[in-house]
Amino acid sequence: QVQLVESGGGLVQAGGSLRLSCAAPGRAFSQYMMAWYRQAPGKERELVASITSNGNTIANLDSVKGRFTISRDNAKKTVYLQMNSLKPEDTAIYYCNRVPNWSDWGQGTQVTVSS
Repeated sequence: QVQLVESGGGLVQAGGSLRLSCAAPGRAFSQYMMAWYRQAPGKERELVASITSNGNTIANLDSVKGRFTISRDNAKKTVYLQMNSLKPEDTAIYYCNRVPNWSDWGQGTQVTVSS
């Protein structure tokens, strides 16, 4: 069973920043490509950004390029998402998972951006 624990979400005004963290303690973390996904109300889950096992990053969503940065610490089995210049349309529950994703998901962390 996969254990993914996301944290760091919250309520922030437009233009603000948040840093999300995701711990994956029970996995051979370093060998996997990891990613952040998000799901807004009434919408399907989408892939936001991903990072290879050796740290190469991909901003999968055009709307977050230049604003969001994904990173990882393999020793801590943790992946991060630094989100700057947040917009109301970034409001969603954010999840981390592998690429391709495991079938099990964590509880996610809620990000709410007010205008």
